[in-house]
Formats: sequence, structure tokens, C-alpha cells
Amino acid sequence: MKIVHLYKDYHPPTRGGIEQLVESMATRQVRAGHEVTVLTSAHGERHDRDEIIDGVRVLRMAEWARFASAPLCPGMPLALSRLRADLFHMQFPSPPGEVSWLTVRPRGELVVSYQSDIVRQKALLPVYGPVVRAILARARVILASADQNIERSAFLRPHRDKCMVVPLGVDLSRFAGLDRQKDAAAALRARYGGPLVLFVGRLRAYKGLHVLLESMTHVHGRLVIVGDGPERDALHALHARLGLGDRVHFAGDVTDNWLLAHLAAADVGVLPSILPSEAYGMEMVEMLACGVPVVCTELGTGTSYVNQHEVTGLVVPPNDSQALAAGLNRLLADAALRARMGAAGRQRAHSHLSVEAMMRGVERAYEMALGRKRGHA
Repeated sequence: MKIVHLYKDYHPPTRGGIEQLVESMATRQVRAGHEVTVLTSAHGERHDRDEIIDGVRVLRMAEWARFASAPLCPGMPLALSRLRADLFHMQFPSPPGEVSWLTVRPRGELVVSYQSDIVRQKALLPVYGPVVRAILARARVILASADQNIERSAFLRPHRDKCMVVPLGVDLSRFAGLDRQKDAAAALRARYGGPLVLFVGRLRAYKGLHVLLESMTHVHGRLVIVGDGPERDALHALHARLGLGDRVHFAGDVTDNWLLAHLAAADVGVLPSILPSEAYGMEMVEMLACGVPVVCTELGTGTSYVNQHEVTGLVVPPNDSQALAAGLNRLLADAALRARMGAAGRQRAHSHLSVEAMMRGVERAYEMALGRKRGHA
């Protein structure tokens, strides 16, 4: 089968949940014998690139600018028009891919992974809304990561009949070497102090990191923030204003081995997101896979599907620094509770949230999309 994936960025170099998800799908599809292309932006570069990474053809289109986090890639429609595929798999939202697909209308079936509604850029919906509706109307199958994401979305509800829930998964083999990180983890704990709270992810406004920093004035532990992003300078300024000093450490982007070391060193994970732009929380899956209990927020999305309240961690109200601090302190103070929830999280990751489980769902979606085409013909 010929498959084309469309998303605004790709890993490497962009270390984001969806970027790494697309990479994981694409590389596994190549191993299964499919011909796979990823059409994406060149992420700040002003020239096109055509390269092969782990058997995947990656077409990176010159990016002229970014607007509302979306790259402007004028060459993408032409590049798409030259691709031939049985199936196009689009991650939504990704305006350059959506506009390109609607412009070209390539032959081949369309599967859309609907990651989240438009929240922060909702002022653009009078213009962008028709694009969303047109894409969803033409999709053969729409994938959602949790039932909650279908029910809460005004865009998805009219298309329930072609929605399919496929939880996002991570490659659990990445964490098989966690035990070998004991020395590195001990060195990190000596550097940072403890007990240790860990955040991993892009530093974006909807992640609620300003609420997390405010909560740290009441948390009996230290926080390490792994990741980089557009909110970095504002968060450093808030850290200084709150006088948090060495109670909070900004580690920036780290290598995969150092990420493992941080996961091995952590007592508790945290995802303090404040907007339903956080539709799932891939970072939490990684934490659960490593036996790290998590405190997250209830957004009416898949976050509380991934992290089950009082089972794998705690779920607290969003945008509430006191509730967040109380949840973190409860786990930090109770080693037995952390151990019980950590074991439950590891089990949940293996049974429901692995990349293998996700790929089985994606394969079923592709079969449905192509089967509907044959049935329609």
C-alpha cells in the first residue's frame, strides 16, 4: 500500500507528541512492507528537502513564516499533487496539510486523526471552520484518541458514524533499559534534590506551566521541566518573580538517554494543562510506562482516560494551583501510594497504550477506509 502522512512538523527534529507519533506510525508501516511518504514543513528552513529516514520518504517543504503556530509552506500543494497514494493520513489540526489537500483533492482515501479542537485560535474559526468541516466531510474514517474527544467536539459529533476510537500509543521498548539508568538517575537527584516532580513536553501556553510554577510555592519537593518552546522566556521570568530559585530547574530539550534518566529519577509526573488543546497527553503515557504516577487536570478530553483518577495517579481541576499542589503533595508524601499507582500505570501502558495496540487500530481504520471505497464504487 502507498501511504502519505500529512502533518505540519516531523520528528526529528521537532520533539512533540504528534510529531513523534507520526514518525512511529510511518516507520512501522515501512517495516510492514508499505511505501510511506511524510509531507511536512521544513521547520524554519527556506528550502525544500527530500530525504529518506528509516525507510520513510520525508518531503520537507520550504517554510516562509508561521502564523498561529501553523507553518506557511506555499510549495506544499504542488508537492502533494505529485504524490500518488492509496491512502492519505492527516493529523488534525494541521492547516498546511488541510489547505493543500482541499486544493489538490488527490486520488486516494482520506483518514483523519482528529487530535483536538481549535481552542486558542478560536477567533480564526469563521475562516478556518469551513476548512475543518470540508475535511471531515470528505474523510472516510476519523480517528479520535478517546470517546470524550468525540462527545465534546461540535465538529466531530455530526460524524459519529465514521469516528473510530484508537488510543494513541508509545513504543514501550524505549523504556526497556530504564533499570540501566540507576546511576544517571542518582546523579540527577543529587543535582536537583528531591523528592522530584517531573514535567516533560513542549512549553506552550495551554500546558498550564504558569499554574504549575505557582503551585510549586506550596509543593514539598523540587520540579524539573524537560522541554523547550515559545513560553520559555515568560516561564523563566515568572520563576524569578516567584522566587523559586533551585526548587525549579529548566532542563531544556534532552537526548533520549537523558530523558530516560529523568524518568527514572522522578517520584511523580505532572501534566498541568489548562485548555482542551491537550486532548490526550502522550507525555503521561511515557511516565506511566516507567511506573511514574501522574497528577493531571480534568479537561473533558482524553487526559483522564490516560491517567485514571485514584488508579494510575490523580486528576485535579485545571487552572487551580492549590488543587495541583495538594495532589502533588499527597503523592510525594506517600511512598506506598506511589508504588501502587506506579505499578497500575505500567500495567495500563502495556495493556492499552502501546504503539502495537495503536497500530492494530490504525490498520483497522485503513481497512475500513479502503473497504468503504470498494463498497461505494
